[in-house]
Amino acid sequence: MFTSHGPSVRELAVQALSSVERGYDLLAPKFDHTPFRTPDRMLDAVEETLAEREGSFGSGLDVCCGTGAGTGMLRRLCRERVTGVDLSAGMLAGARRAHPDARVDFVRADARALPPALADSYDLAVSFGAFGHFLPSERPALFAGVHAALREGGLFAFPIGAPIPPAHPLWWAVAGFDAAMRVRNAVWRPPFVMYYRTFPLGPVRADLRTAGFTVETVPLAHFGHRPSGAPNWRLVLARKTGPTRQGPIRKGSAE
Repeated sequence: MFTSHGPSVRELAVQALSSVERGYDLLAPKFDHTPFRTPDRMLDAVEETLAEREGSFGSGLDVCCGTGAGTGMLRRLCRERVTGVDLSAGMLAGARRAHPDARVDFVRADARALPPALADSYDLAVSFGAFGHFLPSERPALFAGVHAALREGGLFAFPIGAPIPPAHPLWWAVAGFDAAMRVRNAVWRPPFVMYYRTFPLGPVRADLRTAGFTVETVPLAHFGHRPSGAPNWRLVLARKTGPTRQGPIRKGSAE
């Protein structure tokens, strides 16, 4: 899974015992040589689906952009400004090196409290591979911030995988990882929030609607279907239709 250019076991262990922000600062120089980077196959599938359904967009926002894998896709889909937002300064440094384009800018910020300067500025927002870093209780703040950043009619798009059946070996691997992370966070500080089973489509759809989005999903046919006919991956398309019912949300606030 890791190339010779990727992190060592020791480096991964140090990252896992750090905070999310510090952990990604440490991992950033080798992040693109790990399986944690969103695969180009997924990026291409999302780009193709959005282009076919929506055409091009004005400006784009990459939420939790990391080293900029999704930013390149936004540059091709968007005619105007593209912004990447991430908490890790190290990951943003890698993104800036990868995308020196003058119309691309990067902002260091917590996705749960996006800067007011980004409000009402974007026609498309995307996010890849980051939702495991947010607890279910943090989703309302995350979605409200993206809602505020979008213009009226703007689209928030992200892929979401079908539930893994318990009979599949991967279910046990994912469940074991999440259990290990819960134990780690119970006995070690600072916490490193990363869980694979805390972002199911039903509750996510409900939270998006509460934030003021209308929600639909379309199959990502590139990844095939299950024997039941259900797609292995869907693209969530959440469209801003009105002001958020909650108003601005800041980290640590309650509804």
